[in-house]
Parts: sequence; structure tokens; C-alpha cells
Amino acid sequence: MLRLPWDYLFTRFSVHTFPDLYTPLWVASLVLLVVLIVLYNSRTRALHRHAPYLDLWEWLLWTGISLFGLLLVAAVFNFYLIVLLVILVTGLGVMLWVRFIRFPPMFEVYEQKMAKQRYFTRSKFAHPESTIRPKGGRTGPARAGLQRARANRSRRRR
Repeated sequence: MLRLPWDYLFTRFSVHTFPDLYTPLWVASLVLLVVLIVLYNSRTRALHRHAPYLDLWEWLLWTGISLFGLLLVAAVFNFYLIVLLVILVTGLGVMLWVRFIRFPPMFEVYEQKMAKQRYFTRSKFAHPESTIRPKGGRTGPARAGLQRARANRSRRRR
């Protein structure tokens, strides 16, 4: 360290000026981008019936693509370190905000909705007779044929 710490903020981020940070940053950005895409694909397949969770992963995907893509661009084109830090802090802040502030209230509402649906489904089918069709006046052609066959069998037995 030859200069004051704040002087490094206005130094171009390259392999020559920051040899300890340059390669790990762009490699980590590339790896995290690939991991994010794989996670997005696997989680959206698993949660395809749950819209709030799909929305969360959509937000995380596009925020991650923006963050890690901009970090890669900043590393390739040797942006100033302060620009790189602003991109990093802003992107990570948005990802944390999405995951821990924006979506948890939506998840609570959705979980209550799902709990009500499960409760009403259980109460609807709780009685044994709920799945049995009531005996009624009108019978369809297949049902009438079935009744005739039963009547013929009972006549033969007598």
C-alpha cells in the first residue's frame, strides 16, 4: 500500500493496480452468475404452481444478472474502483431487500391462503359420504344398464 486508502477509489480496477482482487472478483462474478441461473431453473421447476415464489426468483435472477454482469463489464473495461464498489453495494443491497423485505409479507399472505384451502379441502372430504354420489331420481344410460344387469343376476339366483 503506497497511497492513502481513499486515493485507491479513483484508481482504475485492473490486474496491474489490484492484482490480489482482480482475478478473484471476475471469477467469482462468473461463477455466481452461473450458480444463480442454475438455481433459478431448478427452483422455478419445483415451485411452478406457487406464483409468489416464482416472482421472488424472477427478481433475484434479473438483479443477479445485472449485478454480476456489470461486475464483469467493470472488470473487463477497467472502471474506477469506486464505480465497482457502488455497483457491488447497490446490487447486493437490492438482492437482500428483495429476499428479506419485499417478499416475506407476500409469502405470509400466500401461506395463509394455502392453509385455508387445505382446511376447506379436508373439511369437505372429512365425512365418508362426501365422496359418494347421492342416490337420485335420474339415471344415465350406463347407470340404467348396470341396474338392469344387477336385476337380471338377482332373478337368476332366485
